[in-house]
Amino acid sequence: MSRKGKSLTVDDRILWGQVAKTVDAYPGRMEALLDSQPQAGPAPEKKSAGPAGPLAPKRPMAAPSKKPGLAPRALNPIDKPVYKKLAKGRVPLEARIDLHGLTQSEAHDLLLGFLIRAHARGLRHVLVITGKGQSRGGDGVLRRSVPRWLGAAEFHGLASGCEPAARGHGGDGALYVRLKKREHGP
Repeated sequence: MSRKGKSLTVDDRILWGQVAKTVDAYPGRMEALLDSQPQAGPAPEKKSAGPAGPLAPKRPMAAPSKKPGLAPRALNPIDKPVYKKLAKGRVPLEARIDLHGLTQSEAHDLLLGFLIRAHARGLRHVLVITGKGQSRGGDGVLRRSVPRWLGAAEFHGLASGCEPAARGHGGDGALYVRLKKREHGP
């Protein structure tokens, strides 16, 4: 369902503000967004007809803390010999996903599901196509975000390495992702 013409709720604005802090805005765009936000005032009280769902916060969410343990972990680079074999096709890319043209939210969810399934199948090397994203003079939101996502908590246990792909596989618009080995039960 489209929300065209509808304004955001207070909770939606809080959530959007937290997301917006994690990305770089186009020049001049942030000022326009700040001007369109409502004046600070008491938030209207909500009357709940039933129990609150998992997405309905009872109080405004606090800003994420800057504790060093919560920062995304950096992934290791893929070993040079393996990288060369991937680039030349001697080590197969067992699966691929194309994210370019998607929004960050769509791409994040699709990538997470893809990597979970690939890891469950025991795959080791996959190709993630982000696109170069050079329209509007930027360097590509997905191209910049995907490596950061791979180090985030929800991807923990899935990816162990990440490198820009060789020219034949998409170059700067794609990534080789090495998945962690699947742990076998007792």
